[in-house]
Amino acid sequence: MSTPDRTGRSGGSREAGMVTAETAVVLPVLLLVLAGAVAAVVVVGAQLRCVDAAREGARAAARGEPAAVVHELAAQAAPDGATTDLGVGETVRVTVAATVAPLGPLPWRVEVTATATGVREPAAGGPP
Repeated sequence: MSTPDRTGRSGGSREAGMVTAETAVVLPVLLLVLAGAVAAVVVVGAQLRCVDAAREGARAAARGEPAAVVHELAAQAAPDGATTDLGVGETVRVTVAATVAPLGPLPWRVEVTATATGVREPAAGGPP
């Protein structure tokens, strides 16, 4: 309980004003932290989808699937707008890259990539 001041009123309204001021200062900081956490989750999710897409493409290429099938399988697992690069030799290499907008309409973009390699199976024959 607050003690009365010289005018006989308690200091409760003064304390309520302090709480309001502190909330007004802290609230934007909390919103920035929340936006940063959401952006991090979006970027990590896109990175994991690129990893999955690269692995799926590398498996298909190692089996000897045609390049069109490899690109299609990778595109199904990749984030929207991702590009797939296929390198074939004794080993196959699939790279999936995507540009992500973690904060939606805000003009901040992050590039995520993932590469997977695999040894061509003997029954796969020549390049896909």
